Amino acid sequence: MRVGAMQIKKAAGALGVDVTGLDLTRMAGDPGVTSEVRRLVTENGVAFFRGQTMTEDQYAASIRQLGEIMPHDAYGTTGSEQVVQVLESTPEKPTLIELWHTDMTFSSSPPSFTVLYADILPAYGGDTMWASCSAAFNALSDPMRGFLLSLRAVHDFRHGFRESLAAPGGAARLASVVAANPPVSHPVIRTHPETGVKGIYVNPLFTTHIEGLAREESGALLAMLYDHVVTPEFTVRLKWEPGTVAMWDNRITQHKPVNDYFPQHRRMLRITIKGDKPV
Repeated sequence: MRVGAMQIKKAAGALGVDVTGLDLTRMAGDPGVTSEVRRLVTENGVAFFRGQTMTEDQYAASIRQLGEIMPHDAYGTTGSEQVVQVLESTPEKPTLIELWHTDMTFSSSPPSFTVLYADILPAYGGDTMWASCSAAFNALSDPMRGFLLSLRAVHDFRHGFRESLAAPGGAARLASVVAANPPVSHPVIRTHPETGVKGIYVNPLFTTHIEGLAREESGALLAMLYDHVVTPEFTVRLKWEPGTVAMWDNRITQHKPVNDYFPQHRRMLRITIKGDKPV
């Protein structure tokens, strides 16, 4: 597929496209570019924009065109407006996030889009994987889909950041974030507000249990769903390159960092865009 100077290539069968020839800084001055970027991400789950060169402020100004930037108080920020989140892993302080997840489902209105810009990359390793929650839902049997549509699950910030909370000084550092983010309930199957597509909306990082089920029932059902969502045929894997920007739709995908690069240094710049209440 080719649109003007932009070239688009499918990255995998279930989701993902590689995009070259598009300067994302054009979003700040051209609503048509923003509309096309939004379409690419919404229709494909995740888009990989190659060859980008942006300052932190240009990055924020461009991505802001997609909507209101949503903060995450557990991470440090950079740039003049302090809205670009820094996700960094160093030999002294390696990242603790390893599980498949959808971003910030502990929020009552989780982000619609997440954008990640490669700043410092390891010499090897450090890929990221995504899974299509809609492909996973569609592959279930009719009776199972019907059953899941009736259920809700609880998501909790404390569950996702339990290692950080347990670390020395972690509870004090994150006390305000915990207080601001009590457990929330979301449907197990979410309907995408723009496309109407349905997808599985539970994840092992933030989901604690399914409401109304016994603990053993909830645990067994969640374990099945977690394994099912990440079936290889529903996934895509990105090998990062300098200047790569990954942009994904949290309403219909999960993702996972591949932490096979320790003790190398990896620094990524993230922006999340505010979403709506899952239904």
